[in-house]
Amino acid sequence: MIKALTIITVMLVALATIARCQKTDFDNPTDAAAIRAEIEGITQAFVDGDIEKIYATHSADWRGFLEGTQKPIVGVDDYMKANGITWPLPASYKKPAGNPSNTFGFTIPDFDVHLITPDVGVANFILDFGNKTSGGFTTTNRLRIMDVFAKRSGKWIQVASNTVVDPEWRASRSSVSANVSPRLRQVILDAREQVWRAWFANDRAKLDKLIPDEAIALESGNAWQNKEAILTGAKAFADSGAKLTKLEFPRTEIQMYGNTVIIFTSYALETEKDGKKTASAGNAIETFVRRENGLVNTGWILSENSAK
Repeated sequence: MIKALTIITVMLVALATIARCQKTDFDNPTDAAAIRAEIEGITQAFVDGDIEKIYATHSADWRGFLEGTQKPIVGVDDYMKANGITWPLPASYKKPAGNPSNTFGFTIPDFDVHLITPDVGVANFILDFGNKTSGGFTTTNRLRIMDVFAKRSGKWIQVASNTVVDPEWRASRSSVSANVSPRLRQVILDAREQVWRAWFANDRAKLDKLIPDEAIALESGNAWQNKEAILTGAKAFADSGAKLTKLEFPRTEIQMYGNTVIIFTSYALETEKDGKKTASAGNAIETFVRRENGLVNTGWILSENSAK
């Protein structure tokens, strides 16, 4: 019995020694450079809108997460869909000519790659998208990424990734007013108008969707309202038989901090009841918050001027 235990002990020690002696460092400059070149090529394809290259540089069995995804992405087709890219390409697709303005680009300020085996490499890096100007590079989005690459048929290809907006960068940006693109501005303006028109129409379904339970409104005359009072006011207006006949917003300024949007606006509206028209105008401050891929109106202050 003692002899058997001795033999087992010797074997375990030998196996442990072999394991420690196995080569674990496969890093080399050639493969590291090749993986980085692949990453830069993929990123440039996103900048240029080169959909065919994006597809070709990701394996059919791709796995991973992207910012905002709630479950693992399985396969390159789902990866394309998660990026908002139509795939397969429609017959009308034309390959873009690239990035003619040459002002939007990217930098990689921090990069590390490690080869786990001769055919598997893991890259961890920070990726900044932004605008190139004579004054330097201005970051508009910073991603924290871990990519896994496999060497197949002698070529490195991305097989997995975890991509998120860098948490520290996102936190720092939350206190800085973000640039509102024309497209985003229109989305915000549309959401604002939907709330106003839904209130005057007493559209309960829309109001329940657009106004959250925690909403607070301060109307002219120092009337504080919660959501229940807001809905009661909408119903009272509709029950009175009055109708909205005109709604305009002569001036609107927008500030956006993270997921919070603040609208400073002037308004002019007209209602009609029993053939009599009533005009009013004033200013408003409204707060919207991005929630569940949409905007909800969490509160507002209305200050009415004189009737027109």
